[in-house]
Amino acid sequence: MRFLISLLINGLIIYAGAAIFSGIHVTGYGEAVIAALLLGIVNFFIRPLIVILTIPITILTLGLFLLVINGAMVLLVDGLLDGFNVDGLIWGILLSVLLAIGNFFNGGMEEEKR
Repeated sequence: MRFLISLLINGLIIYAGAAIFSGIHVTGYGEAVIAALLLGIVNFFIRPLIVILTIPITILTLGLFLLVINGAMVLLVDGLLDGFNVDGLIWGILLSVLLAIGNFFNGGMEEEKR
């Protein structure tokens, strides 16, 4: 149940990000939820491999390169889904920051319920 709620909240964050930022386009809330699901799958399977391969540059940039990796994962989902479109890496980074902030508050609410 918690997974479904997180998925719907992430879809809402992506949909709101499309309304806030002019470089992010979503055809509807359903596409935003599918984008959130694909982003979760990509972050689970592909992101750890990319993070391991880029450890030296991540250390050199004091961890800021992780923002670029997160933006690249958003762009990867953009390539996989037709109804979700991101205009560039900067917009992907902004959406990933927005998702991180939203998930921070969502996780905090989950901890309060226990």
